[in-house]
Amino acid sequence: MPVSNIVPSVAQDLPRTAEVQRNTAETRVQVRVNLDGTGKAQLHSGIGFLDHMLDQIARHGLIDLDIHCEGDLHIDGHHTVEDIGITLGQAFAKAIGDKKGIRRYGHAYVPLDEALSRVVVDFSGRPGLHMDVKFTAGSIGQLDTQLVFEFFQGFVNHAGVTLHIDNLKGFNAHHQCETIFKAFARALRFALEHDPRMAGVIPSTKGAL
Repeated sequence: MPVSNIVPSVAQDLPRTAEVQRNTAETRVQVRVNLDGTGKAQLHSGIGFLDHMLDQIARHGLIDLDIHCEGDLHIDGHHTVEDIGITLGQAFAKAIGDKKGIRRYGHAYVPLDEALSRVVVDFSGRPGLHMDVKFTAGSIGQLDTQLVFEFFQGFVNHAGVTLHIDNLKGFNAHHQCETIFKAFARALRFALEHDPRMAGVIPSTKGAL
């Protein structure tokens, strides 16, 4: 009986973890991630609703997240939200490594009452964000809804992913935003999973991502 010459990589048995710190005159951000976690989260952004959304990434993506930020919230939330997105993207890029054996692509539809969102992600190595979301309110708690775009822009630029986010339905801004983050988490979870048929192989005809 022939034996497959594709063997699992030892690295696939190890948790993909990273820690990144970003210190500027505007913010001090520390992020720890475990891409092979169980959804545990310790979060302190200073913006309650943003913590709630980051918790969705952890819980529904099965990613352990530890995020602490001290930002210039006396000005507004822009620098805090953007810099957390940047630092989280850097941590993902560091933790994922050479991307051998991952599925690479992920997508998810997530509803919440009247709201429905679709998120599609490609760990392509090429940053790109398309986001079509018409929030029905200017703020949710202390989070300016304009800053949701800035969070994801920071993430894609530094994680090196292509990301499409579409809110298909919804008139409650809280529901709109929560479906986006939950769908993002589910798409990440699928894209980051190891495909046993691709063990040790980079999922690209170019041989690099």
